[in-house]
Amino acid sequence: MNKMLTFMLSLLLVLVAQQASAEGQTRYLMDIVDVQGIRENQLVGYGLVVGLSGTGDRSQVKFTSQSVVNMLKQFGVQIDDKSNPKLKNVAAVAVHAMVPPLASPGQTLNVTVSSLGDAKSLRGGTLLMTPLRAVDGEIYAVAQGNMVVGGVSAQGRNGSSVTINVPTVGTIPNGALLEASMKSNFTESKDIVLNLRAPSFMTARNIERTINALFGPDVAQADSSAKVIVSAPKSKRERVTFMSMLEELQIEQGRKLPRVVFNSRTGTVVMGGGVVVRKAAVSHGNLTVTIVEKDSVSQPNSALFGEAAGETVVTTDSKVDINTGNGHMFVWPEGIALDEIVRAINSLGASPMDLMAILQALNEAGALEAELVVI
Repeated sequence: MNKMLTFMLSLLLVLVAQQASAEGQTRYLMDIVDVQGIRENQLVGYGLVVGLSGTGDRSQVKFTSQSVVNMLKQFGVQIDDKSNPKLKNVAAVAVHAMVPPLASPGQTLNVTVSSLGDAKSLRGGTLLMTPLRAVDGEIYAVAQGNMVVGGVSAQGRNGSSVTINVPTVGTIPNGALLEASMKSNFTESKDIVLNLRAPSFMTARNIERTINALFGPDVAQADSSAKVIVSAPKSKRERVTFMSMLEELQIEQGRKLPRVVFNSRTGTVVMGGGVVVRKAAVSHGNLTVTIVEKDSVSQPNSALFGEAAGETVVTTDSKVDINTGNGHMFVWPEGIALDEIVRAINSLGASPMDLMAILQALNEAGALEAELVVI
């Protein structure tokens, strides 16, 4: 009985895998997973940009002048702490950079510099030596260099101004030097953990079967729908070779529910290619209510009626008009594809907001085979 049950279960897994292979798509392993321990790290720092042509922070920004005073003291220049020097050519900035995975000391990093105060522009400025720290508070890199600013700002004497792009944010290509390596457990851990970017039990199962078919049984184990644990060589050289072989593996992805994404701010609607609709009847019409009010003055003729004449009053004439638009009803057949949906909705002259309302109603009616996402 147990053998028969095991055989039936194995047969079921084979049939499901064949169906997933027919419906899913093949992707390289490293395109659908992230390797635990191989990740970017964020760095941030506070610094000063000098050499600005009068477009720096104003005197109201106290921390800029304090930073300049503290910096000059380090070079032996004594300035009264209570003084507030007017420095129109200096701006306080926030500096941030991304450290590539497994980066080594001596590598250069691209740096982004953003104004913290009320500087008008950072164009033409130079970032002074700025230490960059990680989340643990330790310094891992030092940034310095001339900035590249894509924005331009110009202002006239009467207060009119023209701004192109953002002049208060700039970059320094290769502007930071990595001084210390970031810790990673990739080479120290016994196993390699593959985290699926789109969790799926079928995809995790296919990854396990593909790796085991190449390296042998029990090398890979699917821990969950989002994680696969792989036994890897201990030697760093062998582990690099092992990872290079994993990069070439092609995996059949499991079925994913297609999405319909709404951007409520811009009215953008994006639908995936796998969106289908069950049989449904849809009616769409625009309801427009127009109210026009007009004030008129009623003034009796006192010369004809004498003192018995009435008072002058202001009356309001209101006109209300209701227009239901050209409402249409049509029937979508079972399993209609995305292009037919778009063609049918466009035939109604529906706007993106109308399209959102129609798709939301279809989803509530259980006729839309997709996930609605609002951003």
